[in-house]
Amino acid sequence: MKLIIGNKNYSSWSLRGWLACKQAGLSFDEITVPLFGEDWEAKKRSDGELTPSSGKVPVLWDDEAVVWDSLAILEYLGDKVGRDRFWPKDDAARALARAMVAEMHSSYLSLRRECPMNIRTRHENVKISEATKQDVVRILGLWAEARARFGSGGPFLFGTFGAADIFYAPVVSRFITYGFGVPGFAQSYMQAVWTHDWLQQWIGAAEDEQWVIEQYESVPAA
Repeated sequence: MKLIIGNKNYSSWSLRGWLACKQAGLSFDEITVPLFGEDWEAKKRSDGELTPSSGKVPVLWDDEAVVWDSLAILEYLGDKVGRDRFWPKDDAARALARAMVAEMHSSYLSLRRECPMNIRTRHENVKISEATKQDVVRILGLWAEARARFGSGGPFLFGTFGAADIFYAPVVSRFITYGFGVPGFAQSYMQAVWTHDWLQQWIGAAEDEQWVIEQYESVPAA
């Protein structure tokens, strides 16, 4: 298998696809295509390394199978290695985890636009819009529910590391980058995610990257 990803410092969806591959436990090669670099448009049109039907990252190639979109990648890998590797076994826990992942996949547009992922940067006294505040409150509420109901087995949302943590890992990064104040339970959860071996690998690689995308470097203005 090979996984095509964007810059590790900025590409939140690439991080999700990469974590899904790590969680699957299968061997894969990664190919980085710098977002908005000189080769970006050419790569998107290429029929070799990126599919013309997506033009996006991440993209997973597995022999003849080509899967783009991070959630589709996670589900494809779940079919290969067993869904229990990604999702809680308990029905109620699994239902909440799926709903949280789906909501992350389709929502929080204000947070994404206003506070793009930027692992290397730290901002202080950031002013965010009311819409972004509402996104943050909603996310913290979901984290609190998952931890209170199903988190007794470990430090992650549903105890052990899984699909929900994969999908909210870039949110953890955003909360750290923009200095959001969060309750103690959320601080503990964020610490568990941030210090996870796989996250540390990704963070180290992001810090070593030379690419800078100026549009992702500015401080949000409410």
